[in-house]
Amino acid sequence: MELLGAIARRAKSAGMTVVGSRRDASRSIEGVDRLFGSDELQDLLQLCDFVVLAVPATPETVGVIGSAEIACMRCEAFLINIARGNVVVETELIRALRANAIAGAMLDVFEREPLPKESPLWDMPNVIVTPHVSGVPTNYTERVFPIIADNIERFLTGQALKNVVDLGPGY
Repeated sequence: MELLGAIARRAKSAGMTVVGSRRDASRSIEGVDRLFGSDELQDLLQLCDFVVLAVPATPETVGVIGSAEIACMRCEAFLINIARGNVVVETELIRALRANAIAGAMLDVFEREPLPKESPLWDMPNVIVTPHVSGVPTNYTERVFPIIADNIERFLTGQALKNVVDLGPGY
């Protein structure tokens, strides 16, 4: 299951309306009520109480959340970054949090890791800092080895591999 679908499923179970974004908005995602293209990010942000960032670090996503995007967010909104630290312009986020332009943030990743001890994010009452653990799935070892074994068998018998990384988009 793709990450947006997994997030949507959990949000739906909490009774939320789910909007999402992806490069190809023509392919629907189960659990997503409305899907926006990546060029419609500012329109999407205006609708959100919780903005969950779960994008890869590519040239297109570096700094995708900066002052213009934060300005589109509701003052009651929370930003949750489980993606990569460089997708958020941290100085702009800190400025917005200090000004209460958004309600808060939960940050698992940062522009500099580990997060420097002098970072104001540590002491901000509207910020939750976690130690880069959101990408650690439950029972990872038990789940990954059957996939690896299957792919080894597929490779040895000349079959197509599963979960092949598409290097074209950069992830």
